[in-house]
Amino acid sequence: MFIDYLTLMLINMVAGLVLLAAYVYFGLGSSNQRRWIPGFGVVGAIALVTGLHMTLTWPIVGSFNIAFGETTVLFGILFVATSLALAMDWELTTLGIYGFFAGLVSLLIGVRIINLGLTPIPLPVGTAFILVGLGGVFSAPTLYLKKNRLLRLIGAIVLVVAALIFAFIGLSSYWVHLANFSTWQPLPK
Repeated sequence: MFIDYLTLMLINMVAGLVLLAAYVYFGLGSSNQRRWIPGFGVVGAIALVTGLHMTLTWPIVGSFNIAFGETTVLFGILFVATSLALAMDWELTTLGIYGFFAGLVSLLIGVRIINLGLTPIPLPVGTAFILVGLGGVFSAPTLYLKKNRLLRLIGAIVLVVAALIFAFIGLSSYWVHLANFSTWQPLPK
């Protein structure tokens, strides 16, 4: 059976990027870190479950399982770990280091999506992956220089732009998927 839940993954990514942008600008270094726990946890759980399923079962055609599934696992585990770290009052430095490497993967996939012309709209999709990758690559320096409001503002803007691109793609995909799957029926038993 063909399963396509990229729409869910995309909108979850949008929510996560907006939440992360808000955290980078408003929450990083603030005294009340606990308020961010539920949001990071919810986004992380959805991303981890859907990303792992896509990575392990390859439910959609071609390399989209790699591009979307594996990056969603990286995104999801970072959000779950961030939620846990904030709950336990742990430092975020090691997650920033992990984010650097996850960001490199996202950068590479974004460039490759554009290079191969994957998806019906490769330039916006690739650009969004690249912007998310930049967010990941600069996560460790941002955590180290968290008192630098300009750096945090730039980071938040990059994440919001990526979120807006993914929101356009995700909402457009919902529109198309509702039409394309409107007559789909499960196979008879």
